[in-house]
Amino acid sequence: MSGIASINSSLEWITKLSIDMKPTEHRKSSIICTIGPKTNNVEVMNQLRQAGMNIVRMNFSHGSHEYHGSVIANIRKAQEVMPGRPVAIALDTKGPEIRTGLMTDGHDVPFQTGHEMIFSMDEAYAECGTADVIYVDYKNLPKVISKGKIIFVDDGIMSFEVVDIMEDSVRVRALNNGKLSSRKGVNLPKTDVDLPALSEKDKSDLRFGVAQGVDMIFASFIRTGQDVRDIREVLGEDGKQIKIIVKIENHQGVVNFDEILAETDGVMVARGDLGIEIPPESVFVAQKMIIAKCNIAGKPVICATQMLESMTTNPRPTRAEVSDVANAILDGADCVMLSGETAKGCYPLEAVSMMSHVAAMAEATICYPPLFAELRSLSSGPRGISEAAAISAVSASMDQNAAAIVVLSTSGTSARLVSKYRPQVPILTITRSEFVARQVHLYRGCYPFLYTQARLTTDDPQKEHIVWQEDVDSRIRWGIDQAIEQGLLQRGDVIIAIQGWKGGLGNTNTMRILRA
Repeated sequence: MSGIASINSSLEWITKLSIDMKPTEHRKSSIICTIGPKTNNVEVMNQLRQAGMNIVRMNFSHGSHEYHGSVIANIRKAQEVMPGRPVAIALDTKGPEIRTGLMTDGHDVPFQTGHEMIFSMDEAYAECGTADVIYVDYKNLPKVISKGKIIFVDDGIMSFEVVDIMEDSVRVRALNNGKLSSRKGVNLPKTDVDLPALSEKDKSDLRFGVAQGVDMIFASFIRTGQDVRDIREVLGEDGKQIKIIVKIENHQGVVNFDEILAETDGVMVARGDLGIEIPPESVFVAQKMIIAKCNIAGKPVICATQMLESMTTNPRPTRAEVSDVANAILDGADCVMLSGETAKGCYPLEAVSMMSHVAAMAEATICYPPLFAELRSLSSGPRGISEAAAISAVSASMDQNAAAIVVLSTSGTSARLVSKYRPQVPILTITRSEFVARQVHLYRGCYPFLYTQARLTTDDPQKEHIVWQEDVDSRIRWGIDQAIEQGLLQRGDVIIAIQGWKGGLGNTNTMRILRA
């Protein structure tokens, strides 16, 4: 749409939208796909890449290390077979959880509203649950729960009110008809639980992820900032490059969000369990709050769960699902995620393609000048030199009607800072780091280019700056050529480039205006 630079009101911009408008040619947000039995092979993974997949998610609530190792091997093989934009790999932890025990003989037991029974912490009942007593594997339940509180079982399908509390058990009353089954999840809404951030399984899974070279951890059921520090400790020196993305999916995580945000590399709004732990009508409020705080902090944020749920079995989504994906993008999400749609669904390729088209259309409706101005005004505290350079680059891209911003990045920080201020144009991120090339998919608008040529060097101190600039110019020219080849640029386009005055981290301080 023309005339965007002259519009400073988002509301005025919206009045000029048209149902005939075209989606953004190059989608800026990233798509995360959960890999399952239906999609764990090289051919389908490359089809998913062509449809729009940027990040592979492995759900460690299911599957063995051997199985997840096959997912990693297949996605890496897929990139060998069909080179192109790198694909990041995410390990999603099972996390601490509470479950019921086994029912006697494995038989389900029906019950009626008003039925009273015992939730026992006594392991004697772990494999012999009945309609009168069922085991719950959280020893401290009687200490943290109180009378009148609600306990949800099986993703909230069954609701129970606490009527009495004993030393190692809780008496509850059923609030609806239901059927008790083995090993069902238990949620304690508005109750502060003291479960550890990591189970022994989680620690083993994290060590597996470090050994396999995964790019990011999706950390489940994070409640405090200390939980994030605990994960970093387990990742250790060998895993220090791995990004930690916390999943906010309980009441404590929402309440303690500010301290969690200060510690984490990024955030996922995990709306499944969150919609059980807090009232469903409050989930969208939490989503908007979390995304806004992440945008202001300049940290990536993912929106997940049931985004195109109906496409697990249907070839087309509901209108509400399409609006949900679009509104997540409009809220400010960097990434949107598919779970069962691609892990076990009948239409994984169609789901990715649909999500890609919807996200691109949503991005086309954004009015960028007032968004940039607001993000700039809300950036608190003194800015570092690299952030000042990023702001200048985004501002210049609008003033000069540039086609792209080129960022030379060693750690990905410069790319993240440019993304923070939401330029309308692609952020061409040129890096020598394979990790960074994959991880920048977390940041909206970043298109990674892995530069594999050796760094130019000299033994003459008098020529160091000259040789450094030659290396910089070589990378920029190569990146521009790659972008032209991929259709992101055309010859003669105006380009904004930011770089460092010397090598190393945190030295980005120079902006140039170039032509492709």
